[in-house]
Amino acid sequence: MNVTYSGVLAPSVRKQVEALQAEMLKFPQFEPPTEHMFHGGMYCRQVSIPAGCTIVGKKHKQDHFFMVMSGEVRIVDDGEAQTIQAPMLIKCVAGVKRAIYAMTNTVFMTFHATDAITVEQAEETLVEFDASSPFILGNKIEVKLCHS
Repeated sequence: MNVTYSGVLAPSVRKQVEALQAEMLKFPQFEPPTEHMFHGGMYCRQVSIPAGCTIVGKKHKQDHFFMVMSGEVRIVDDGEAQTIQAPMLIKCVAGVKRAIYAMTNTVFMTFHATDAITVEQAEETLVEFDASSPFILGNKIEVKLCHS
């Protein structure tokens, strides 16, 4: 089974996701373990999130796949919140900003078509710059406020 998120967040939901991100920045940040893989014109990012952790992602410039490999998450995306249990493949549309709450220890992956061969190139071509995000290149936290 797969799910398609087929549009940009409704303005009111987008504002709620952005407000959540602003509130989260007042607290210690978690740097999720992230693996980056390149192969055959594709980039895969694997992220591990412990139960009880919430992250707000950046907007992507291109459509891509998002797969919950293990665990269960609650995702706010496209105007509604959904609980997704692994394994689940989701078709994501460019321009969507989502909040993800890990209900259990979770591993998810994103898959992107790209000619990039480095994380720097991939993020430059695939991810929109977001000055309000705590994450810099490769899902690293610019200033660590807590232990991860």
